[in-house]
Amino acid sequence: MRNRSEVSEEDNSPPHFVAFEGVARIASGGLAQVALAAKQAQLRNPAASVIVFDLEIGKVADLDLRGTEQEIVTRYTPQVPSTLGRGRPKLGVVAREVTLLPRHWDWLARQPGGASITLRKLVEAARKADGGATKSRERVEAAYRFMSVMAGDLPAFEDGARALFAGDRNRLATVMSQWPSDICNEVLRFFDGAAWKG
Repeated sequence: MRNRSEVSEEDNSPPHFVAFEGVARIASGGLAQVALAAKQAQLRNPAASVIVFDLEIGKVADLDLRGTEQEIVTRYTPQVPSTLGRGRPKLGVVAREVTLLPRHWDWLARQPGGASITLRKLVEAARKADGGATKSRERVEAAYRFMSVMAGDLPAFEDGARALFAGDRNRLATVMSQWPSDICNEVLRFFDGAAWKG
């Protein structure tokens, strides 16, 4: 019987990371909890293949699992900054460099509210006009990255990849029916966008 640590069910927040031991999903949730579950799986079976994925992008998370369990939890628990920087960090505003041509800066300077407010409005308008196409494409790409690692050697992988990129969920589910169930379920979570909320 597998020791599962489904963190997302305990705190009702969407999981951002998932750990697999072989083909079995053993944990999902925040990075600290999933890293701890991965460490515990390695301690139970040093020969086990344990892989942690970042669900936002479908890539393998390279974790440092050395040290005690408390050290691992501390290492991967988000730290709250002690001092606040420029801007509005409480609102999640982050200062980064933007490079524009002089005519762009001139136009921004003439807009009500200044460059930052205008840029935020432009970005929000572009996001709305996108209609979710970017998010959908990102979900498919993340699913493919996950599939490549976990199912690249499984039967009909290429058929599954074609169904994924075609957006054919029924065909994808049919192809994956011969794969381990935890892998299938995770691919469908990526496909459906259930692994994160935008």
